[in-house]
Amino acid sequence: MILLVSPKLLRKNFNGMTLWPFVVLKHHSLKEDAVFLNHEKIHLRQQVELLVAFFYLWYAVEFLGRWLHYGNRHKAYRNISFEREAYQNENNFDYINRRRFYGFLKFV
Repeated sequence: MILLVSPKLLRKNFNGMTLWPFVVLKHHSLKEDAVFLNHEKIHLRQQVELLVAFFYLWYAVEFLGRWLHYGNRHKAYRNISFEREAYQNENNFDYINRRRFYGFLKFV
C-alpha cells in the first residue's frame, strides 16, 4: 500500500480513495487512522481479486444500478457490495488475513 496525501484529487465529501496500488488521502492525519486504513486495505484486496480493471467496471455498474434503485447517490455508494464489505469489517483488523477469496460476493 502506497499512501499519497493530495486533498485536491478528492471531492469535498471524500477522505480517501484506493486506486491500486495507491491510497489517496485528503489529510496527513489519516495515515494514523487504523480503521480508515483497514477499510482501504480491504479495497486493495478486492481490486487485486478482480484484476483492478474489472473492480472499477463492477464498481461503476453497481453504483449506477443502485443509484437508479435508491434515487440517492450517498445511499447508492453505501450499498455497493465492495463498500458494504469494507464498512462492515473495517474495525476487524484480522479480517484481511482470514477473508475468503471474493468475500465481497456475500454483500451483493
